[in-house]
Amino acid sequence: MNRAYRLVAAGVLSVALVGASAATSMAAPVERPAAPVSPAPVPPTATLTAKASVNSVKAWEEFRISGTSTGLTAGTQVSVQQKQKSAWVTLPASVAVNKSGAYSLRVKLGIKGKNELRMAGGGVVSPVVTVTIL
Repeated sequence: MNRAYRLVAAGVLSVALVGASAATSMAAPVERPAAPVSPAPVPPTATLTAKASVNSVKAWEEFRISGTSTGLTAGTQVSVQQKQKSAWVTLPASVAVNKSGAYSLRVKLGIKGKNELRMAGGGVVSPVVTVTIL
């Protein structure tokens, strides 16, 4: 009888332990304090300037757009964008910003009339420059 009592007691104890572990595994997760998170570094504000070498030029005559950038790394590509109707279209004219942040590139346009142009690169755009094509 002593042996039977021990087997029953062991069975009850094992059922109690299994039941307790199942209950804790189904319980809501314990909230732990979050590890302190350092804020992401704020990148410096990047800017682009643009200036055309002329105010007006004949169709397909070459002119320059040059300017400077701040906050862009050397080698960042900047491209000419032209406003066509209500959309800005990137033209196949780009140049890399040099280590001092300057750039200059040659442009030829054929759309007669006032052309609104800007430079774009590195997630920033320059102010609009207007060149009239005669």
